[in-house]
Amino acid sequence: MFDYLKNMSLKNLGLSLTVGIGLMSSSAAWSEELQIGAIFPLSGPNAIYGDIFTSAFKLAERHVKEDGLLDGDFSILYEDSQALPQQAVTAMNKMVNVQGLQYVLTAFTGQTKAISPIAKRSQTVIINGGAVGPDLAKLTDYLWNVIPLANTELHGLLPYIVKERGLKSFVLLYVDDPLGDGILDVLNSDLPPLGATLDKTFSVAPTTQQFSGIAASIRNIGPDVVFVASYGDQMIQIVKQLRENGVKAQLASYSAFSTPNLQTLPAAKGALYARQAVNIDSDDNLTTRYLKDYQEEYGKSPSVYATNYYNAVWLYVLLAHELQKQGKEVTGENLLAQRRAMDSFPLVGGTVTFDDTGVLLAPIQVMEIDGEAGKTLSVMSTNN
Repeated sequence: MFDYLKNMSLKNLGLSLTVGIGLMSSSAAWSEELQIGAIFPLSGPNAIYGDIFTSAFKLAERHVKEDGLLDGDFSILYEDSQALPQQAVTAMNKMVNVQGLQYVLTAFTGQTKAISPIAKRSQTVIINGGAVGPDLAKLTDYLWNVIPLANTELHGLLPYIVKERGLKSFVLLYVDDPLGDGILDVLNSDLPPLGATLDKTFSVAPTTQQFSGIAASIRNIGPDVVFVASYGDQMIQIVKQLRENGVKAQLASYSAFSTPNLQTLPAAKGALYARQAVNIDSDDNLTTRYLKDYQEEYGKSPSVYATNYYNAVWLYVLLAHELQKQGKEVTGENLLAQRRAMDSFPLVGGTVTFDDTGVLLAPIQVMEIDGEAGKTLSVMSTNN
């Protein structure tokens, strides 16, 4: 538009000055710098997740600038939450009320639940690519999940464990927070119809690091399966101490077992977990460039979490690009309306869709930790 005005004759420019000023005023909000936020643990016991997520952001930011799809500069602002709800609320208030951001990336169930009222009140999109608490689908239209939630993950995993492996007695060791509570609810509802039982549960505080007593109790119970619902350093300690204290049962978990530090942990070998299926063999340009550049930049293949957060940034780019084409401001309200107006989105791994609650629809893989990248055992398509 500005090139058009610049090339007009002075006469025509004079005649259309009023129109030109009106157009420039209406487009100013989106021709200036576009910024999005990221609230993640950049320090503390869960900083490993922040490292994974930010690796994807940095690559996405580079690609956005290379492609020039947005009218204006683009950047990502970061705040450290340490995965703690109160720190996340402080960061969210800063991003919304001080920095005026319209799109903020989040993770961890407790953190995401804590900031969702701010998102709803301010009409700011928050987008999650790592937390899987089932109730994240019910909080607000402004919370989007580019990861299937735990109920969907477990709908794929639990039938495999019970029917294919013949394992029917479960014990749950879970962190006492919204994630753990959500997984407890899923096990209580899903195991009985499969002919399986949840024989005992053990809840621990998020800060707990010693599990030898619980491990001794589990060893005495002798279940077929120990389901672990935690994250970060705590999950590593749980797995190590279960094995060190003689627990021989099959270990199982949700997608948190896909992190690199668990994939290479000797005590975790043979553990089963569920995660969304991402078609890394897709030959579309976005996927092939992402995989090539991530490998070159970091010397390894990206995790599913990294891919989720790259896609979360790219989703913003697709939506903002369409809004700018229509001459609309890139606001949270307009981003939500545009997402609902588009049937599907070309992201890394292929074209995806969302359900009515803003949760990504994706097939679920049942995986086994093999000391390398994980072995796929089964894939289940789902629309739930």
